[in-house]
Amino acid sequence: VSQSRYIAEEHPKTQIYLHHTAGNPDPFGVFRWWSNTPERVATCISIGGRPNLGQNWIDGEVVQGFSSKHWAYHLGLKQSVFSYNGLPYKSLDKISIGIEICNWGQLSFKDGKYYNYVGGVVVAEDVCTLATPFKGYKHFHNYTDAQIAAVKEMLLSWRDKYNIPLTYNEDIWDITKRALKGEPGVYTHNSVRKDKTDVYPHPKLIAMLKSL
Repeated sequence: VSQSRYIAEEHPKTQIYLHHTAGNPDPFGVFRWWSNTPERVATCISIGGRPNLGQNWIDGEVVQGFSSKHWAYHLGLKQSVFSYNGLPYKSLDKISIGIEICNWGQLSFKDGKYYNYVGGVVVAEDVCTLATPFKGYKHFHNYTDAQIAAVKEMLLSWRDKYNIPLTYNEDIWDITKRALKGEPGVYTHNSVRKDKTDVYPHPKLIAMLKSL
């Protein structure tokens, strides 16, 4: 990603946040998009989904835009979030690492087909249907096994590099003061933003997180 899209300062890393892009499976396209936007919004890596014939990446491919030592604004947090929870503002973007899984996110089911939020059809074999709806949605674009394996590999790597604990906590699927306080650990975008649905509680993703 363009050097103007992130801040090349080093800060101690204590948190990891899991995101999904709400877009297509192209991990290189994520950084092309960010490089053409004026804001310094990005995560240091993206993880590609299953490509269509002729596309130049592999399922689960990790693309790095900048070093995990540096940072960019990937959480979109305002002072009001902290105030509402009775906490002082903390610049979590600086102390955290973000992972973007290339994925469309929530889907709607209509006339026997699954649609993403821009009206594109997602084939049934690429759909994860949750036993219990999450934030009002039951159907989501599936995280592939290769993507989940890549997330695991990155989490273990950053645990070793930054001593970030990987203990699974059930509270990461909603606002948690632990995240807002900057407590070390693995979180989701839901942990700090009520308006987000990334990542969603995919059973295989949860199983992987628990295995760590």
